[in-house]
Order: sequence, then structure tokens, then C-alpha cells
Amino acid sequence: MLIAGIDYSLCGPSICLFEGENFTFNKCSFYYLTDTKKYTEVFVQNIFGERFVDYNHEVERYETIADWAIEILQGCSHIALEGYAYNSTGRVFHIAENTGLLKYKIFHSGIPLTIIPPTEVKKYATGKGNADKQRMYDSFVADTAFPLKSMLTPDKKDVCSPVSDIVDSYFICKKLYDMVTYPLGT
Repeated sequence: MLIAGIDYSLCGPSICLFEGENFTFNKCSFYYLTDTKKYTEVFVQNIFGERFVDYNHEVERYETIADWAIEILQGCSHIALEGYAYNSTGRVFHIAENTGLLKYKIFHSGIPLTIIPPTEVKKYATGKGNADKQRMYDSFVADTAFPLKSMLTPDKKDVCSPVSDIVDSYFICKKLYDMVTYPLGT
């Protein structure tokens, strides 16, 4: 089984790919985009940071992000994407256009897509549907025993991108794994 969980955004998209039978952190590969050069490297054998491609127009940015994601998603049997946060403010139309293009490309790839609301991802990870980034990260460390923050952003006090994006994509993928493996809670 090869499945993916996507935390998709304009500034810090992250994809978690899981391949295998029993879900574990070590069977996951993480891919993310960033504008920060020091985060663009292979940190361990399964975490890969890349720099955003230069663009001249917003639509070109959406296309390069979607093409990056589609290339990584090739061969997946199922994909989960975090849904929209309905209390979002700011560039909500840009976010929707960006995500819409990815959904369109996934649709044309023929890979089944499940949309999981952000509150459901947070509740799955922490037991609270309104968990903050720190609580999500704490659940990630408890689940994986992997000190992601100290490896990627040791100079940051708070949990921030790309750590929070990787954490979210991990729990989106793990939630999809449970949905596919144990449909209807069986």
C-alpha cells in the first residue's frame, strides 16, 4: 500500500508518503517546500526539503506547487488532503485557487482523494479538535519518538513551518491509513 497525506498551502506544503502494511514513522517519507534555504536539505533518510521555484505570476506559483505534488504522488493508491479551515482569514481565495488546481490534477490522475477537515485531523492526533501547533507537535513526538523540531528548527522557540507542516501531513496520512485499513471503525 502506498498512500499520501497532504498539508497543502501556498507557503509550506508538506506531503507524507507511507508505504507498507503497518503504519510507522520509519515507513514514511516527507517532502516539503520552503522559502528558507537552511531548511532545503535531506535531514534524515526520510525528510526532504526543497526550495520553491521562482514564479512570475500567482497562477504560475499554483501550477509549480501542484506539479511538485503530483510528481511525488505518482503510484499512490489513495490520497488524503486536509480540508479548508472555515474560519480562515487573509488570502482565502488564493488558497482555494491553489488547492483547486491540485484537486483537479489529482482527479485527472485517477487516484482516489479523501478530504479530511482540519478539526478531524487535530482531534485524531490530540483528542481536541482545536489543538494548537504545540499540542500537535507534542502528539507527534509521543507517537514517533522523533525530535523533529530540534533537528529542523532548533533556533526557534515555537513550533513553526516546516515542522508544523510535516506534523500535519503525518497525521493526515495516518488518519487515511486507519480509514482505509479499518473502514467504518471495524
